[in-house]
Formats: sequence, structure tokens, C-alpha cells
Amino acid sequence: MSLEKVFFGFFVLFAATLNFGFFIGDVSNPDLHSPVELYAALIVSLAATIIKLGDRTQIGAVHLATSLVADIQLIAAAIVHAWANTADRDMTAGITSTVVSLSGGALFANVISVVLLVVETSTFRRR
Repeated sequence: MSLEKVFFGFFVLFAATLNFGFFIGDVSNPDLHSPVELYAALIVSLAATIIKLGDRTQIGAVHLATSLVADIQLIAAAIVHAWANTADRDMTAGITSTVVSLSGGALFANVISVVLLVVETSTFRRR
């Protein structure tokens, strides 16, 4: 068993599950979308991207691309969330739906990354 592949799979799945946990719930209710979960999803997603930098294969390039998309979406969501909580603004239904929608885009990229991981793992042959 390769420890590197374990870490890779762990971070890919952890990023997806954290993002899913933030995303799930009524899109207009800010009480159902924890900012801690959003920022944790961002940090784990960035860590997954760093881990993916070492892979020089074609599927590694696609893994990196999906991770970069998720990072950009989560960074945008975090910026909107932080902006909404400054200067005496409240998390309105519109702002919450924007943050959750951006997280949804990142979740879609995470799902593609998990599917790629499963496909890559299932095609691996022991030598």
C-alpha cells in the first residue's frame, strides 16, 4: 500500500465531504450553512491541490484541473461570505444563496475528482 496514494485519496474525499456538508440545506437559510465548514472545505481543498501538483500523468493533470476549479469556487464563496460579514452586513437570503451556489460549483468539481479517483483505482493492475 502506498502512503502517498492514501493521503491523496483521503484529501480528495475529505474535501468533497466537507464541501457537501456545507452545501446541503435550504439555500436561503444561513443558519444551515456553517462558515466553519466552508473555510475548512477551502483549506482541505487547497491541501488536496498541493498534493496533486506532484502527479505528472494525464489523469493527474485532470485531477489538478478539477482541484483548481474547486479552489477558485471556494475562494470566491469565502470572499463573498467574508464581505457579507463586514461593515455591519447580515447574511441575507441572497448572499447565502450566492455562497452556497459557489460551493455547489466546487462540489461538482469535487465529485468529478472523486469519480476520476475511483476510475483510476479500478483500472490499476498489480504487477
